[in-house]
Amino acid sequence: MSRLHFYKMSGSGNDFILVDNRDGILSEERLSSFVVAVCRRKLSVGADGFILIEPSNKADFRWQFFNADGSEAEMCGNGGRCAARFAYLRGIASSPLSFETRAGVIHAEIMGERVKLEMPPPKDIQVDYRLDIDGTALEVSSINTGVPHVVVWASELEDVPVLKLGRAIRYHERYMPAGTNVDFVRVQEEGALEIRTYERGVEEETLACGTGAVAAAIIAVAKGLSSPPITVYTRSGESLVVHFAGSHSSFNDVYLEGDARVIYEGKLWDEGLYY
Repeated sequence: MSRLHFYKMSGSGNDFILVDNRDGILSEERLSSFVVAVCRRKLSVGADGFILIEPSNKADFRWQFFNADGSEAEMCGNGGRCAARFAYLRGIASSPLSFETRAGVIHAEIMGERVKLEMPPPKDIQVDYRLDIDGTALEVSSINTGVPHVVVWASELEDVPVLKLGRAIRYHERYMPAGTNVDFVRVQEEGALEIRTYERGVEEETLACGTGAVAAAIIAVAKGLSSPPITVYTRSGESLVVHFAGSHSSFNDVYLEGDARVIYEGKLWDEGLYY
């Protein structure tokens, strides 16, 4: 496999490698190993995730989304916006568009460098319960916004041990076998939110997480701390806007709005892969 054409894109600090795979350039064989190799920073292109754009008989296209560790995820808000703009720029779809995911068919609207992306209806909402972490009781909330998230509120975020505590919650027996993403959130003035996220599949803190921003916004409304639309400030300094309707435990019409920027396009050589 030599000189594979790809785009590198960023959604609010989450970076992704995107490949037009409608002609089946990449096969399923060893695909997970390929994703791990190409997402390794400093040894290859490097990214938080890898996206394949493929044909669909239900929508404008179908995607396969992979985390950097090679695992396939149901949904990714920042990746979804990048996939939508990629398809628009490549002439695969016009705006508005729709694409098929493991979480269902998703719709999106392209607005220049910004994309407004429909998100799956949230489910499994549980607010304010106790979680035991190494003998300490921690109050958390949880929700599935396409993928599972645990939301932890903090008065300050700078001193939160995101890696240590995030990893402990991510692998907690309550959330096994799939595990969970973990969001540490602070409420700012006028109901805006600030967030830091430990991402399952990346196994690190990332600069942004779209499904995490949605999770934080919905839990904030469920707790009576804010009202939509809610601006969420990410670790990258970029902001996301979460739109939705509903209250308490029933929410609908959820949309995530933010940037989806092309960083560069290139051709990957075999030399850039280390299996």
